[in-house]
Amino acid sequence: MVDKSEKFSTLVRIGFFSRAILYSVLGLIALTSAGKISEGTNGIFQAIKDFPLGTAILWLMVLGLFGYALFRFASTAFDIENHGSDKTGWAKRIGHAGSAIGHLALAYSAYKFATSGSDSGGGAQEAASGVLSMEFGGTLLGLLGIAFFITAVFQAKKGLTGSFMNRISGAAPSQTRLLGGAGYVARAVVFLVIGWSLFKAGFMSGGAQQIKTLGDAVASLAGEGAIFTLVAIGMLAFGLFSLILAHYRIIPDMGSDGRVPSFRA
Repeated sequence: MVDKSEKFSTLVRIGFFSRAILYSVLGLIALTSAGKISEGTNGIFQAIKDFPLGTAILWLMVLGLFGYALFRFASTAFDIENHGSDKTGWAKRIGHAGSAIGHLALAYSAYKFATSGSDSGGGAQEAASGVLSMEFGGTLLGLLGIAFFITAVFQAKKGLTGSFMNRISGAAPSQTRLLGGAGYVARAVVFLVIGWSLFKAGFMSGGAQQIKTLGDAVASLAGEGAIFTLVAIGMLAFGLFSLILAHYRIIPDMGSDGRVPSFRA
């Protein structure tokens, strides 16, 4: 019989696999198709839908991205990855909350494409408009932008120091460090773009329509020459890295006796 912790672990691994598809397609589109990347996140999901069994893949991504979001929410609320409760620990955990919200938005977009063939309503912008209509909604969006800034800092630090290897099995391929390093630095750039769009929408009356999701953030760099190319390569590297994580990532048990995982030395 499979216990709850094992089910959770399986769901998270599907999440890493879904993330691998998402980032690999994003990187490939950015490097090969200017027209598609200009469509932002919608272009990514439309490309996936056009694959053989594309709708089935989208449904798998809905499940996986939702599972990954739960993993990050659990990291924030219950500290299942043992970051601690000091300032640094809480900064990492708040960053995970921003990541969780971002992946929930991606899961919703995948759901819209799986069920209706498009996300013409602009899921993230629509949700942001709803938040802005609430009292203190602008503050919430602005704070979410700050959470993405914090996440970007830790993503860059991970990429440069290789600290992410502590949470990966020693049996992982030798290329894992290089792929992860390039991917995390590229993600840091993308998260800064997303964070700035949220910060402007929340604190500078920029409007919900300017908020950028993953694909939109990469597309906004299209005129930046070498920076765009390096970020696109980094997105592809992060996709391959996520595929490795789907098998080799150390995922902590959810049981009360196994909350803190034995990370790789």
